[in-house]
Amino acid sequence: MLLKDKLAIITGCNRGIGLATLNAFVAQGASIIACVRAETADFAQHCAQLAATHGVAIEIVSFDLTSTDATKEAVASIVGMRRQIDILVNNAGAASGALFQMTTQRDLRQIFEINFFAQLQFTQSISRLMARQRSGSIINLASVAGLIGEPGMTAYGASKAALIQATRTMASELGASGIRVNAIAPSITHTDMYDQMDPLARNRLIEASALKRAAEPDEIANVALFLASDLSSYITGQVIRVDGGIL
Repeated sequence: MLLKDKLAIITGCNRGIGLATLNAFVAQGASIIACVRAETADFAQHCAQLAATHGVAIEIVSFDLTSTDATKEAVASIVGMRRQIDILVNNAGAASGALFQMTTQRDLRQIFEINFFAQLQFTQSISRLMARQRSGSIINLASVAGLIGEPGMTAYGASKAALIQATRTMASELGASGIRVNAIAPSITHTDMYDQMDPLARNRLIEASALKRAAEPDEIANVALFLASDLSSYITGQVIRVDGGIL
């Protein structure tokens, strides 16, 4: 029970890595504020079953992370819960693939809005709550695309590289308030994005790895669990690559 009596906020947790992280955290005793763009009956039922099985609370908060007003309302709702926020997992994001000369300014700005600006706006608000209690763990879901020069990843890779740099800066600034900030950089993972990728590009990354396979969402969620728990109490400002050994 690594997260017993902890409260975690997880964004984009209705599928893929976010859902796997929700499941992993709940199984380790955490209550959850589950942030999604739109609540569905299936997701609500899943959360209700998880909460009943593990004896925790799961509160679903629906809002568009790219809307400043909606984000402010969501933060106000979270503040109104009057609970100590122990963990924030910034998992929500969007993928984009196009060669540099084919990447439009519209696509570039849209991907940065979702993967970078929206993440920082939300984190600013939640980190202020953590600073008051002088503790917290913030985990940003980046990507190995933000660390290597993979063709077709101009917008996506650059947005994740920006998030990685922001992670390091946040860690240096927030450490004095007892807040740890780390990033996870997965490679190819069996999520919706896996199916959206060009098969040639996807297979190239898989073949470039030592393990020669894609990751499962649970394998990324387990790293998030480690960073959220006290097992990583002296780790901050780090980017943990979960890429199967792209050397």
